[in-house]
Amino acid sequence: MTRDNIIGLLLIAAILIGYSIWMAPSEDERLEARRIQDSIAEVQQRARAEAEALRDAREQETQLPEDVILPDGTAPELIDSLEKQRIRSAMGFFSNAAIGEQEFFTIENDDLRLNISTKGGHIHSAELKNFKSYDQSQLILFTSENERFAFSFFTADNRSISTDQLFFMPYMNNRPYTGHSGIEITGNDVQVFAMRAYTDLHSAATPSYVEFAYGIDRHDFMIDFEVNFVGMRQVIAANTTMMSLDWQSNLLRQEKNRQNEQNNTTVYYKYVHDEVSRIRPTRDGAERLSTRVEWISFKQQFFSRALITNDGFVNADIQSTTAPETDEEFLKLLEASVNLDYDPRIDNSFNMQWYIGPNSYRILNAYDLDLERQIPLGWGFFLMSWINRFAVIPIFNYLDGFELNYGIIILILTILLKIVLLPIAYKTYLSQAKMRVLKPEIDELGKKFPKKEDAMKKQQATMALYKKAGVNPMAGCVPMLLQLPILLALFRFFPASIELRQQGFLWADDLSSYDSILDLPFTIPFYGDHVSLFTILMAGSMVIYTHMNSQMMSSSNQMPGMKTMMYLMPVMMLGIFNSFASGLSYYYFLANVITFGQMFIFKRMIDEDALHAKIEENKKKPVKKSKWQQRMEELAKQQEAAQKKRKKR
Repeated sequence: MTRDNIIGLLLIAAILIGYSIWMAPSEDERLEARRIQDSIAEVQQRARAEAEALRDAREQETQLPEDVILPDGTAPELIDSLEKQRIRSAMGFFSNAAIGEQEFFTIENDDLRLNISTKGGHIHSAELKNFKSYDQSQLILFTSENERFAFSFFTADNRSISTDQLFFMPYMNNRPYTGHSGIEITGNDVQVFAMRAYTDLHSAATPSYVEFAYGIDRHDFMIDFEVNFVGMRQVIAANTTMMSLDWQSNLLRQEKNRQNEQNNTTVYYKYVHDEVSRIRPTRDGAERLSTRVEWISFKQQFFSRALITNDGFVNADIQSTTAPETDEEFLKLLEASVNLDYDPRIDNSFNMQWYIGPNSYRILNAYDLDLERQIPLGWGFFLMSWINRFAVIPIFNYLDGFELNYGIIILILTILLKIVLLPIAYKTYLSQAKMRVLKPEIDELGKKFPKKEDAMKKQQATMALYKKAGVNPMAGCVPMLLQLPILLALFRFFPASIELRQQGFLWADDLSSYDSILDLPFTIPFYGDHVSLFTILMAGSMVIYTHMNSQMMSSSNQMPGMKTMMYLMPVMMLGIFNSFASGLSYYYFLANVITFGQMFIFKRMIDEDALHAKIEENKKKPVKKSKWQQRMEELAKQQEAAQKKRKKR
């Protein structure tokens, strides 16, 4: 190590030490940071302790005592009376609300049909009226048999209460509702249907109840959801600072390709003033969200349910568990346990919203909540998302307005994209034509420098030839790289487009899923149990394109095995795309066919003899070396000199 090296290292060490001292926080800043961390830890610890205590208490109280053995022949009235007494003993202030009969009220607008149960006061089931399941039955997004949604808390008499154990009473627009169980939302005003569970302390003068209020518009998938705790000062424990909400759902299968739907099902969430994130959908996982969360969504391939809060959940625990492969009915069990700020001294209202509907970019984007980021449009690479959001989706929606078949829309969209990319395609073909014209001279250089040690000289001579002829060898690669983001964007768009769901074209009955012309009685590894014709057409067109492209290559000196790899690629794509959306395979097939037409037209337009003559004219012109080329030549000479020195040694 030289003296200069030692001095340099010492200077770097001095700079790092000085920077760390300069940037170190003051004593007051350290104390303030520690105080904030301790406060956050205390709140989280208290919330976890309350949640665990609630769970333990609920587990104990759900096991009603059965040690009292009644003699045979005991009157049913006496048994019923004892059961009610036992329930009252367990439910304390909510003893009257714990006894009742379950009834259902159907609230219906243009898009949704919701069944709300008096037991629990929550939505018992939700049907999307304008969609069908994969078997063409009604699309029931969830039912209470596969779902749990409840607020949990301790009462002042040390009993744990869960709202799904209570019976609620119906109200419409703040008045007791005694009408029909079926309610259809009409007109332009929002109708508020509420369910109230009264405590034993309730009176007209001092109301005391828990209320779930649903504000429903005539045509909207978004539902206002307000939870009110009124007159609870003497009911809920005075040391309560958090209200716990448990939401669990065993998601029902809705799509033809269960595996693909399962791989697109997970929990999404958004922190307040932060980006949208998720549990990785292809594996089970659990996460603790330690800061405020704006919304949590149980997202499937084409539908989702999001619980949105204005003030943000204090924190949350989320989890995703995949259903067994043998279970054809369900996809995953998704869970969310959240905490909300609660002040036991006053009435508390939690203003939230439910989104229950399709993963349509147009619909979700209109809410301005970043819900559309659940749709996989390539958000990880900004160019892909921009292309989809500002080009592909607007054009697709515009064409959709003409009520054309979606196969025709994909055809028009492909033609439009190919027209946009036409200058790039022409540039690529022209570059390949120039390389073909120079191929005999390149081959001569190969004969002139046959030895491996002359590789540098051969490269220099080749670059000099390109420069003299006015040919840029990278001119063909750059246009192809420019097309790559568009190809990737469409690779994301078609499988995620709900507009293609259950839309048929030719032999395909669903462009959002695979098409099958033959269902196999067995499964072929890496291929599947069916034969997709669109995938076969796409792979076949890739083979033809590969053959045509190899014929136009300017040099036969390709990398070893490259030609074989190019022909293996369509075979690999055949296995990969066999279970993909048929709309995607159809698009790639169309793109390849249009490319064949472009190549034929370019071949007729470009006269290679005239091109060769132009290149010969360029050779006669003096070549002005750029600074970059001068540096490259200088570097090449240095490398060559270094090689000669090594040989002499």
